[in-house]
Amino acid sequence: MCNKACIKFGISHLELIDIQGRKVIEVGSFDINGSLRSVVNKLKPRIYLGVDIFEGPGVDEICSVDDLVTRYGEESFDVVINTEMMEHVRDWRGAISNLKKILKPGGVIILTTRSKGFPYHGYPFDFWRFEVEDMNTIFSDLSIEVIDKDPLSPGVFIKACKPMSFSEKTLEELNLYSIIRKKRCRNISAFDNILFRIKRMLRNLASRVLPKQLKAILKKVIEN
Repeated sequence: MCNKACIKFGISHLELIDIQGRKVIEVGSFDINGSLRSVVNKLKPRIYLGVDIFEGPGVDEICSVDDLVTRYGEESFDVVINTEMMEHVRDWRGAISNLKKILKPGGVIILTTRSKGFPYHGYPFDFWRFEVEDMNTIFSDLSIEVIDKDPLSPGVFIKACKPMSFSEKTLEELNLYSIIRKKRCRNISAFDNILFRIKRMLRNLASRVLPKQLKAILKKVIEN
């Protein structure tokens, strides 16, 4: 997944020296609304591998972000691309850690994701919103080259380079804004997710069958 601003970010900040003759992996490569693949292929990588949890356009192999290190090994790619996926991963810390681990020292990572204000979009789930200050913390163990806000809708883009002497930063104490819990929190439980989906189902049902005044009352009850 990749919107127009995401593609423009890739065009602006991925250079020939980053890509040519190098191994590239795109994690979350299912092409729903665009991809950086054509942008990267013009820069002549040695390998471009697209992985996702479902088969589809842009997907070369089925592999979850949780299984990247087991499947491909540490320090196995020169470039890691992860666009519009991280907000959909409940264990975002584990996912970020795996992206860092499969990246070779001196390699670059391009990551784009959504910020607070972007509506719920479950593919099949939606959990988190990331801000510029969050990215500064999350990638403080890498050399951050660029952080930009998405100019089209709430979101954040980053390009960072893994240092030759890499020491991974623990992110256990970092709270992110959860679109499920409507506040910053450390984790989201399975119960939180189930409760959110039930409330969402009830809101959708109410919007179809109830009079306007009762909708407003039910909305207050559900949100509280």
